[in-house]
Amino acid sequence: MIKMSSLEFAPPKYVQIVHAIQERIQDGTYPVGEKLPSESRMVREFGAGRSTVVRALQILSLQGWIEREHGRGSFVRGIPQVAAERSHAGASAFDASEDPKSSRITNAGRESVAGPIADALGLPEGSPAIMRRRLVLIAGEPSELVTLWFPLDVASGTDLDDGRVISIGAREHLQMVKKVRPARITERLSARLATEQETALLSLDEGTPVLGIVARILDASDNVIAVADVVLPGDLHELEDSYPAA
Repeated sequence: MIKMSSLEFAPPKYVQIVHAIQERIQDGTYPVGEKLPSESRMVREFGAGRSTVVRALQILSLQGWIEREHGRGSFVRGIPQVAAERSHAGASAFDASEDPKSSRITNAGRESVAGPIADALGLPEGSPAIMRRRLVLIAGEPSELVTLWFPLDVASGTDLDDGRVISIGAREHLQMVKKVRPARITERLSARLATEQETALLSLDEGTPVLGIVARILDASDNVIAVADVVLPGDLHELEDSYPAA
C-alpha cells in the first residue's frame, strides 16, 4: 500500500491519486488503451475511500487522460492536448451560448449587489441589478459556475432576467436587442476557497480551492455593460499564457 504524505500542507488525497496516475501515463507505466486497475485495487493501493478514488477518476476523465466505460472500467486515452486557458474567462462567459446539453440556468432575475460585484458595476451596496447564473457541465459533471450581472438599464427589454435558456450568448443578445457593443474587458483573478453555495452547486468537497475571475465588460465610453463572475474549481482548470521575454 502506498502511504500518503502526512505533511500539513499536502494536497487532498484525490489530487494525489490524480497526479500519481498522470505520472504513470506519462512515463508509460499505463500505456494508451490499457485498462486501469480496478477501483477496489486503487482503494487498497492508495489507502483512500472509494468515493475519493471515484472523484480522482472523474477528474482524469474530464481532463481527457482516461475514458470510463460503464461496467468495463477505466481505460487510458493518453496525454491530453490541454487547450491554453488564457485568462479570458470573462470574455468567454459573456460570449458563450447557453446549450442545454452543457449548461443549466440556476438563477435569473433581479438581485441586490454587494462587495466586489457592486464595485465592478459601479453601484452602491444593495442596489438592484439583473443576475443570470448558469452551471457549465462537461460530460454531465459540473465544471464551472458563471454569473453575469447587468445594470438595470442595460438589461431592460431583454430576456436576460428570464430563467429560460437563451440559445445565443449574452453579447449577441445585447447586440441584437439593445445595439450594445463591448469595447474593452478587464479581468481580476483570485485564488480562494469555495463558498458554501459554490461548493453545493459545483459538487465540491468542503474547503476546495477555486479560481475566481471577475470581469468588467465596458463599452466605448467605458460604461459598464456587464460583469462576469466566473468560478473555476482549482483541480479541473489550469491557466496558461505565453509572452515575449523582453
